[in-house]
Formats: sequence, structure tokens, C-alpha cells
Amino acid sequence: MESHVAATAAATVAPAPRRAHLMPLRQSRHRRIIAAMEPTLPSLTGKLLIAMPAMGDPRFARSVIYLVEHGARGAMGLIVNRPRPEVRFPGVLESLGLKPAPGMRDIRVHFGGPVEPQRGFVLHSAEYQAPQGTINVSDGAAMTATLDVLERLAAGAGPRAAVLALGYAGWGPGQLEGEIARNDWLTGDPRPDILFGRADEFKWAAALKTIGVDPVTLSASGGRA
Repeated sequence: MESHVAATAAATVAPAPRRAHLMPLRQSRHRRIIAAMEPTLPSLTGKLLIAMPAMGDPRFARSVIYLVEHGARGAMGLIVNRPRPEVRFPGVLESLGLKPAPGMRDIRVHFGGPVEPQRGFVLHSAEYQAPQGTINVSDGAAMTATLDVLERLAAGAGPRAAVLALGYAGWGPGQLEGEIARNDWLTGDPRPDILFGRADEFKWAAALKTIGVDPVTLSASGGRA
């Protein structure tokens, strides 16, 4: 999978204790790309992709992906149920030269997808808006790929809920539509506990249940929602 859309989010984070660096998101380029998007089917931006049991790519087995962007030029999403327990948020901050404040929340670090795993993206609740670089995805969620949000989180402030994703899932033009057509994915609406909760091992089943599908009875050849 690859994406022409996701190249606009330019935050680079290397897992601690490796060196890490965040690059500012190029806001003007992002706006040009979004303006050029003319989806061939209703946009799935802000929706969940839920992997079917017969998903052929092991990197996405039982994955739940939040789609940040979807249009004629491709799609970008972040896996929300694949933690990286070996990468600790305080270590990421320290590698960036940021000192965690006493009592700072321990933000979960996730594997966001196989594309450019050294890039970092903060998926967060939408009440927080960075001075630049925040993409408002839906009423309840946004994504920021600049240093501002990590500085605020390090200070014990920032968004009410947040996850740091390393890497992303990306699709070229028409690629995601083809995968959905061959029943690789179901689609559904997100919930805060699925996006930001810590019970990652239950998110796949929970996402299925939001669309009325019992994971126990789900057939690998089932239709799509």
C-alpha cells in the first residue's frame, strides 16, 4: 500500500532511544491536495476500516484503521489497535529534547501502519487545535503532525485524548475501493473508546459490534457494511 495523500503529513519520529525529529507539516501543500480530491464514491474520511478474517496481508490481520483522508488521489489511515509497548512516550519526548512535566499522562504509542514507520502522527480529540498542522477529520477526532502537540502533552496539557502513531497505512488512487469491493474490509463509524482507549486487544471485536456483526459468526466471505 502507498498513498499520495499521506505525504503531506510530515512529522518524523524515531522510536526511543533512537534519535527523533518532527518536521513541520506543509499546510499549503495539504490544502492544494485536498482541494484537488474528487472522490469516485462517497468519501470514507473519518470512518473505520475493519479487517475481514480472510485479510491476506498479515500486517493488517484483525486491524482497525481510522481513515484520516480518502479521495480520488488515494487514502491515508492510522491503525488504532496495534500498540508498540517497546516504545515509551517519555523516551520519545526526551529524544526530541522535551522534558516531561511531573504527572504527565503516559500517551500510548501505536504502530500506525507499514508506510514510513519513522514518521509520527498524533491522533487526538478535536477540541485541541495546534497553531498549524492540525487536520480536522471529524467532530470527535483530529490529527496533528507538528511538534506543538507534543510540547503541550509534555507539559501535561494538550488534547484531552491522544495516541502517537508511528507510520501509516496508505492507498493509491482506487486501491482502497478495490480492496473493499473484494471484501477485505468492512466500514463503520468510530467511537472514542476505539480510537483512544487502551483495550487494544478488544477493539477489533468492538468495531465489528458497532455495525451489528458478531465476530464469532463472521464469515470470511461475508459482505461489507
